[in-house]
Amino acid sequence: MQAAAASVKSSTTAAAAAATCKAGFKPLHLPPLPAAGSRPLSLSVSARPLYRQDHVLATTVAMAAAGRSDRAASPAPPSATADGARPVVEVAAPAETARRAKIGVYFATWWALNVIFNIYNKKVLNAFPYPWLTSTLSLAAGSAIMLASWATRIAEAPQTDLDFWKALTPVAIAHTIGHVAATVSMAKVAVSFTHIIKSGEPAFSVLVSRFFLGEHFPAPVYFSLLPIIGGCALAAVTELNFNMVGFMGAMISNLAFVVRTIFSKKGMKGKSVSGMNYYACLSIMSLVILLPFAVAMEGPKLWAAGWQQAVAEIGPNFVWWVAAQSVFYHLYNQVSYMSLDEISPLTFSIGNTMKRISVIVASIIIFQTPVQPINALGAAIAILGTFIYSQAKQ
Repeated sequence: MQAAAASVKSSTTAAAAAATCKAGFKPLHLPPLPAAGSRPLSLSVSARPLYRQDHVLATTVAMAAAGRSDRAASPAPPSATADGARPVVEVAAPAETARRAKIGVYFATWWALNVIFNIYNKKVLNAFPYPWLTSTLSLAAGSAIMLASWATRIAEAPQTDLDFWKALTPVAIAHTIGHVAATVSMAKVAVSFTHIIKSGEPAFSVLVSRFFLGEHFPAPVYFSLLPIIGGCALAAVTELNFNMVGFMGAMISNLAFVVRTIFSKKGMKGKSVSGMNYYACLSIMSLVILLPFAVAMEGPKLWAAGWQQAVAEIGPNFVWWVAAQSVFYHLYNQVSYMSLDEISPLTFSIGNTMKRISVIVASIIIFQTPVQPINALGAAIAILGTFIYSQAKQ
């Protein structure tokens, strides 16, 4: 009996203890077992009652959840990509800096060579007023330079075919007309006035594209033509040494260069020729086109008489002027075509606008061209309109 009572009492006590345990302790949810082959999970369980660690577990779980959410919300660090590879940030930054420096050198060289060419070209035309021969010598110098570069392998010769030269023919015709017309204008009027009128080239571009090619432009492009046309008109009316032949030469040059650009875009699609070699081929074909017309318009007799007179008045420096204007004409055009390989058309257009400003200012200073305030205002309006057009076109 006593043994039975003791047995009943112990079982009652065990049941009570189990009930107390069940009521006082919360279940512990352990993480799932790791997969086979992974690192075994190590657990450290304290000997203290679990209910005293509830706040510790809650804090740990909250921190782990916050850590997971932060990792999910935050982007991947820039030092690593999705596949674990590190991007070449350290190399890209110097490469971009080098590219911008290269473009800056192109622009500075382009503007400097253009200013030098215009100065020597005007000096030659003042002493030797034969623009057809002057234009021919410019193209001949460029052609000779590039042929020598190809022959000596200083520059790699382009791989061309018959289709290339067919596509280049209308471009060369327009380039020849534009070059001669601009030289005729420079022979008759001041350098600054020629470039003021040539700043109206965007107006010709829009009009030709609209009425002959059927292209449409947004309204800001058309509105940007108003200051260009108005500024050119104001500069022409107030020009002290206005000459109709010089004015028409600049206008024809604008139209010819617009047509050259249109044919160049249409005919050169898919042609893998660098900017330097493209302009070299253009110069060679333009020289072939221009030479017979130059002989017909002026002729060797006039050239010989004019040359003797210029040398007698200027001296040996005249020969240097002719050589300089011929070489610098090719160099500045070559650099401008090379820069097209590195920059966008918008950047090129802005650079061309800044080039005209540098030429106008330099020619006024060197040749001491008299400029009225109203004339300078017209030039500023036209150039500002050209800049606005380049922005609106994009």
